[in-house]
Amino acid sequence: MTPEFILVTPQARPQVALIQLNRPKELNALNLQLMQEVAAALKALDQNPEVRVIVLAGSERAFAAGADIKQMAGRTAIDMLLIDQFSIWDQIRRTTKPLIAAVSGFALGGGCELAMTCDLIVASETAQFGQPEIRLGTMPGAGGTQRLTRAIGKARAMEMVLTGQSISAREAAQHGLVNRVVPVGQFLEEAFRLAHSIAQMSPVAARLAKESINRAFETHLDEGLHFERKNFYMTFASEDQKEGMAAFVEKRKPDFKGK
Repeated sequence: MTPEFILVTPQARPQVALIQLNRPKELNALNLQLMQEVAAALKALDQNPEVRVIVLAGSERAFAAGADIKQMAGRTAIDMLLIDQFSIWDQIRRTTKPLIAAVSGFALGGGCELAMTCDLIVASETAQFGQPEIRLGTMPGAGGTQRLTRAIGKARAMEMVLTGQSISAREAAQHGLVNRVVPVGQFLEEAFRLAHSIAQMSPVAARLAKESINRAFETHLDEGLHFERKNFYMTFASEDQKEGMAAFVEKRKPDFKGK
């Protein structure tokens, strides 16, 4: 079925797919259906051999202004438990291909959490990142207390979560939350440029490297190093590794096939 709240372009650029959140009247507020559509699109693109990198974007005005509060306001704890909305977020997190968030305007609450679920973030100068859930009598539940703390440190994360105050794109870049900040009219193209540079690399090596970096946040150093070495050895089973090293020796550009 055609998604209602997102737009999907499998070949927005060569080997680069684009998913755009598309609830403009609600500033891309993340309701359950939209998140299900995002997860389904990511799963399909993850299995598409023509796609090497995925860009997730909103509009210039808003990446996503938060969760859909109207959808949640009257629910009980048992309702939330049975809906199990965070299983969708877990599915998104399992995307194996590099995932870039292109963020402009509001990235608040669930919007900030969705951006942080991606591997890299390109932000426009108007982007605002925040976890304002405490102003509604609740707290982040889709990774806001965990990923934000890992990205910017305890003190800054504590202030943002406990006060609900947002930070600008420049502050986010200074704190290490985003990769780069560009003028608002260029944020999507900059995300495509970053995606293109990654798409030129070996898809096999990119997947294994992504796994290894993510493991650094989930384990202690010795186990992380062991996992890294196993993935390093795994690259030597690929045709891409043979092509990459042969190209280096022969002083030519490698032609990676993802095999």
